Amino acid sequence: MNLPNKLTILRVIMIPFFVFFLLTDYAGDMSEWIALAIFIVASLTDLADGKIARKYNLVTNFGKFMDPLADKLLVCTALICLVDIDRIPVVIVLIIIAREFIISGFRLVASDNGRVLAASHIAKYKTTFQMIMVCLLIVNLEALSILTTAVMWVATILTVVSLLDYLVKNWDVMKDNKN
Repeated sequence: MNLPNKLTILRVIMIPFFVFFLLTDYAGDMSEWIALAIFIVASLTDLADGKIARKYNLVTNFGKFMDPLADKLLVCTALICLVDIDRIPVVIVLIIIAREFIISGFRLVASDNGRVLAASHIAKYKTTFQMIMVCLLIVNLEALSILTTAVMWVATILTVVSLLDYLVKNWDVMKDNKN
């Protein structure tokens, strides 16, 4: 259990605390700010674990499996909670979650064929914009409403574009190799 894997596990452990503070007023007016802080720290662990793993050659099969899963759990959980508190349209969340399921399926098929589908640059931008979007939606400041809406649409467009990019570049993994 190396440091990058511990950071990935920490990210997963932080999710219920994030949900608790976002959906309750346990800490009064500070609850959403605590949720925001937890989300930011969890997001930063995503950035750190990958950099550390690559820099120090600590890439493991556990990390290859759990890191993207932890990312999806964090972002999808946040989006579902934000739907619950009426901060984001459900259709945007459905687009984002559908993309994650489709890409996960593609990765599974590719893995069965001995291929690894690395995250593209577009997908990395997508993740960055999604995380910024979640932060802005948690803060929910009227003064930032235009910025929040713009980031939400950029994140949604990048979600669709990154899906299409994966499909076009990797469609051959769907071909049956037994023919």
